[in-house]
Amino acid sequence: MLRIAVQAKGRLFEDTMELLAEAGIKLSSAKRTLLIPARNFPVEVLFLRDDDIPDSVASGVADVGIVGENEFVEKEKAAEVVKRLGFSKCRLSLAIPKDEDYQNLNWFQGRKIATSYPGILSSFLKKNGIKADIHVITGSVEIAPGIGLADAIFDIVSSGSTLVSNRLKEVEIVMESEAVLIANPRLSTEKKEILEELLFRINAVQIAEDKKYILMNVPTDNLEQVLSVLPGMKSPTIMPLATPGWSSVHTVLEEKRFWEIINKLKSAGAEGILVLNIEKMVL
Repeated sequence: MLRIAVQAKGRLFEDTMELLAEAGIKLSSAKRTLLIPARNFPVEVLFLRDDDIPDSVASGVADVGIVGENEFVEKEKAAEVVKRLGFSKCRLSLAIPKDEDYQNLNWFQGRKIATSYPGILSSFLKKNGIKADIHVITGSVEIAPGIGLADAIFDIVSSGSTLVSNRLKEVEIVMESEAVLIANPRLSTEKKEILEELLFRINAVQIAEDKKYILMNVPTDNLEQVLSVLPGMKSPTIMPLATPGWSSVHTVLEEKRFWEIINKLKSAGAEGILVLNIEKMVL
């Protein structure tokens, strides 16, 4: 049995549960408790605070964990990143009052900076030769300048709306972050095999993201022209239709390129174009 530590609530929790569901892992209880086994896969999910996940994995309380990269880097625990998951993206940034004139990092010399990430901030300031007073706060960091507790903040930024509502502006991006799958480096052979199967499933889900399966009817004489504009995963599938002189072409396209390519396909003679969602892809 492989134990996975995940965040107990919040956006990362929601994204993680969606990923596990897409990977075909069914949790056995509708009511969430601290530890829930899966019904159809040898894993159990342990719900923790996000900042407890790195230590739980490093200490062996959990075998693997899904956590924000920012928390993993901040805690500096003896675990390893085995997969970047591509969701719950954010950044760790320095922000100051919006009316302040900012030219460069020297603005922070001798200033007081409020943050929940003193480790990452301290390393960044030291690397850039900035001496500042780091004031550690847990939660609601963005209000610190407004109440006179600090001159600036170092915190997570997603959309930036929280900064705007607190009359702050982002001036330096220190770190880009996303959800990562971390693992204890001392997993048993059995648990490594379960982890490999889990990674296989996650990869199949991620590869299919933002992909569309395209089917179209093409005059056989126009096949070469149609194929020249298709950037599919591999060579498209071509099958003759019952109507003489026509073929069916099947391929996979990235959704972001669909509208760019669709008019070219129509101009090349493609008809009856059908677009389908893809749930999983195994390469």
